[in-house]
Amino acid sequence: MPASFDVVSPEQIRAGRATDAYFDRTMEALEHAAKNPHVVAEVTADQFPTGEWEVLAGVEDVAHLFEGRNVDVDALREGRLFDGGPVMRIEGPYREFCRLETALLGFLSHPSGIATRALEVRRAAPASSVLSFGSRHVHPSIGAMVERSALLGGLDGISNVAAGEVIGREASGTMPHALLICFGRGHQEDAWHAFDEAVAPDVPRITLCDTYSDEVDESLRAAEAIDDLDSVRIDTTGSRRGDFEHILKEVRWTLDAHGHEDVGIFASGGLGPAELRELRDVVAGFGVGSYVSNAEPVDFSLDIVAVEGEPAAKRGKLTGVKQVYRTTDGGHHVGLADRSGPDDGEVLLEPLVRDGEVVRDFDLDEAIERAADDADRVEFDR
Repeated sequence: MPASFDVVSPEQIRAGRATDAYFDRTMEALEHAAKNPHVVAEVTADQFPTGEWEVLAGVEDVAHLFEGRNVDVDALREGRLFDGGPVMRIEGPYREFCRLETALLGFLSHPSGIATRALEVRRAAPASSVLSFGSRHVHPSIGAMVERSALLGGLDGISNVAAGEVIGREASGTMPHALLICFGRGHQEDAWHAFDEAVAPDVPRITLCDTYSDEVDESLRAAEAIDDLDSVRIDTTGSRRGDFEHILKEVRWTLDAHGHEDVGIFASGGLGPAELRELRDVVAGFGVGSYVSNAEPVDFSLDIVAVEGEPAAKRGKLTGVKQVYRTTDGGHHVGLADRSGPDDGEVLLEPLVRDGEVVRDFDLDEAIERAADDADRVEFDR
């Protein structure tokens, strides 16, 4: 039999085996003492609002993690922006979810970091087409999470085929440098023609134009070789790039001068928000990779805040069950759940799981729209 990959299975995650060892020790101690208190626990990154907004992602996976468990869970809607206070609340017998904490935090932390970076990129070039090219930078087992989170943050498309099959989105892409190299130096037209003749008609005709010679030269050659060329893609290696904006402006000028105004320019290769802001007036579209996929996870933690109906918390954490609100001015208000919230406050922690049953539907398009609307509302800008 082929060797297996180093991947923790969904069955192990659901069973609570994707846990830190000290939770196993905790279960042993509680079982020995015949103790299983009814608790309320909250997931937070910051106790108070900070003004540093992040996008919540991964909620659907958490819902399925708690499915069939004797717990109630409330959470912000996926795509909602937050800058402090709880994003999720779990209530039930502690032993029912003790071993799930590690997976729970992982399901939220990494996707939320990626979605937040994707939103930064989206806001940097709001009128451009921006595709996620980053799944090659992460373990293949989490490709679907990366691509879904990138879409949630507002990117327009993905490149990972299997991930697309998992999340119900078609992957897009045209050609790598390897295709040009297979045909050899001086035979770029042969490679472009082979691509044009082989792939389906609905695949955009975008030729890679920086493999062997000057970007301007290859772009003009491609425009004259391929009928109905959509775009040229410039992915120049950083060590040979020089002034990337100047190169792209020169490509644009030359294409226009030779009557190819309808051929767009697509740029990729180590790009982030700063580069997109600089290039967005020259370039029609971008491929963004590691800036999004390699995002630092949001540093969530889970803390018990009430035991048997009484406030409880460790030092440095805010005791008591809380609610969070979005006010009409875009503010994020945190308060005790048994007190009145702001008069204009919209309650954000809503039912997710009740008695082990998932009570919320999940729609990626709705979450994408929610993130975009909320970003406008809170004036997200990084």
